[in-house]
Amino acid sequence: MATEKETVTLEEAAQAVEATARRIALLHLSYAKTLVEELGEERGRELITKSIRDFGVRMGEKTREEVLDQRLEPIPENFNAGKSYRIPRFGMSERVETVEVNNEVRTRVHGCVLARVWQEYGEEKLGRLYCYVDPAKYMEYNPDYKQVHTKAVPDSDEFCEMTVRPTTEYEREVFLAKDKDWLQVDK
Repeated sequence: MATEKETVTLEEAAQAVEATARRIALLHLSYAKTLVEELGEERGRELITKSIRDFGVRMGEKTREEVLDQRLEPIPENFNAGKSYRIPRFGMSERVETVEVNNEVRTRVHGCVLARVWQEYGEEKLGRLYCYVDPAKYMEYNPDYKQVHTKAVPDSDEFCEMTVRPTTEYEREVFLAKDKDWLQVDK
C-alpha cells in the first residue's frame, strides 16, 4: 500500500529549526548557570568551556570523517562537505552573508536565534561561551585552521562575524593541552 509523503513549507521547516535552536540555547544557558551557581564563577566557567571544547571536538571529528569518506582533504574548502553537523541554512538566523574585509572572507550572521535567547535572559556572557564551539570544531577538523569570531552579538556587536584563519603552533599546543585556557584561539 502506497503512502503519501508529508511535505512542509520552507517557512514551517525554518520555524521548526528556530524552535530547536531556542531550546538548545536555553539548555546551554541552564547548564551553564547551574555550574556557575553550584561551583562558583571561575570553576563553573572552566567546566563550561571544557564541555564546549568536547562538544566541538566531537563535531569536528565527525565532520573530518565525513569529508575523508568522500575522499576529500580536510581543508577549509571542504568543511561543508561534512553534512551531519553543518548549521541549518534556515531558521538559525534571519540571514547570512559573505563579505570581504581586509582581503579576508568573512561570514556575517544577522539575527542569531541563540544570541536572542541569551539576550532575553540577560545572560550574554554565559551564552557566549557556547560560541567557542566554532574554533573547537574547526581545530579538531584540521588543527592547521581555526574559525574565529571577529564579532559576536553576545559581545554587544550588531551581528556575528566569523572567518577561518591558520593556527599558530602555540594555538595548536594550547588546544591539544586540554587543561590550558584554549579560549584564546578565538582572538
